[in-house]
Amino acid sequence: MSIWTRIADALAALRKGEGLAAVFEQFRTPPERSVAFTIAVIALGAKMAKADGLVTRDEVAAFREVFTIAPEDEAQAAKLFNLARQDVAGFEDYAARVAKMFGDDRAPLCDLMEGLFHIAMADGEYHEAEDAFLQRVAEILGFDDRRFRTIRAQFVPDAERDPYDVLGVSPDMPLDDIRKVWRDAVRESHPDRLMARGLPEEAIKLAEARLIAVNTAWDQINGKAA
Repeated sequence: MSIWTRIADALAALRKGEGLAAVFEQFRTPPERSVAFTIAVIALGAKMAKADGLVTRDEVAAFREVFTIAPEDEAQAAKLFNLARQDVAGFEDYAARVAKMFGDDRAPLCDLMEGLFHIAMADGEYHEAEDAFLQRVAEILGFDDRRFRTIRAQFVPDAERDPYDVLGVSPDMPLDDIRKVWRDAVRESHPDRLMARGLPEEAIKLAEARLIAVNTAWDQINGKAA
């Protein structure tokens, strides 16, 4: 049974008047968190896509780049996206729910932020309204400003791309310690690690931008030290 069919079954079982947030609550524990992660990305992504006043085809297509949707599941995926746009629950509510779900496990929350940045950049522009939206989500998820800037630097071409910010380290840190941070970041982006954290197999593509960014940052820092 595909992840979309499982979500569709849950949607069909909802009592009249309940929204998508009620579906989200059904998948709070492993291994069902992969379903909850998908709902969170789509619910927050759909709401963010409206932050700049227009939901573009590029932004909708971004979901297809993150989640592999089989032809037979397209109707269910579209239903979920449309429901997320219309759901009365605000984005802050969803952010708070997913923050509570994963607690101190920061990695899945970082994955979620990266997915939202991927959607934000799908139309080739990064709007002030999207930046405000993402900053608020990051705050609710428990990220400080430096961590937010680290993730933003991986996705937004015009954002400050200091290599130390990308890796989340300081310039006065010993090179060997920075190397360890870089290696840990590469290891955490391995598909097996991502799936163990509760990401659906379809969402592994989210790690690609992170890998490129951290490897580029390390090359720049290591090059300066050479």
